[in-house]
Amino acid sequence: MAGKPKLHYSNMRGRMESIRWLLAAAGVEFEEQFVEEKEDLEKLRNDGYLLFQQVPMVEIDGMKVVQTRAIGSYIAAKYNLYGKDLKERAWIDMYVEGTKDLMDMIMHHPFQPADTKEKNLALIIERAATRYFPVYEKALKDHGQDYLVGNKLSWADIHLLEAILAVEECKPDILSAFPLLQAFKGRTSNIPTIKKFLQPGSQRKPPEDEKDVAKVLEIYGI
Repeated sequence: MAGKPKLHYSNMRGRMESIRWLLAAAGVEFEEQFVEEKEDLEKLRNDGYLLFQQVPMVEIDGMKVVQTRAIGSYIAAKYNLYGKDLKERAWIDMYVEGTKDLMDMIMHHPFQPADTKEKNLALIIERAATRYFPVYEKALKDHGQDYLVGNKLSWADIHLLEAILAVEECKPDILSAFPLLQAFKGRTSNIPTIKKFLQPGSQRKPPEDEKDVAKVLEIYGI
């Protein structure tokens, strides 16, 4: 029997959080090996574990998979969260990439200079409300199903719920103009595996704080 997937990354959200979400939603238990010091990253590099010298990296099925998109695609396909055919997969990819653009803005926010943070936060909220969430609201309306693609939970739904909750941390009433997304959030949050992941004590990580930012700068030199 294959062992649990092992996730190599810092003890923070960053680029690994969406992978944690995907595994948790699939009901897959996973282990985490945190990169806590610069030496931990150097060891992974020196041992030849990082194809492009960077994390995230996931050990799964005898492979050491890097690049967030590749990791997500593999896990989604492995656990039947990637549609039933190429057309569904294309729609899932489009939705995931759109959500990722929004999530990247949120991920970079704690690293913005203090004098631009307020402007950056306003931009995140504006983009969510005018560019991204209207697309998903319309998709749910036009599709007429509980999920974005087909009528089955997919990577696209999981990533969207993650994004909704992240934007709500910035603006709690962001969904006030999106009734279908409100209902979507309620449904998907209550899927047993996801509900478990949203409980205190799970492997879900909190938003980054100043200590996390300092640690990232120390380890990764960015």
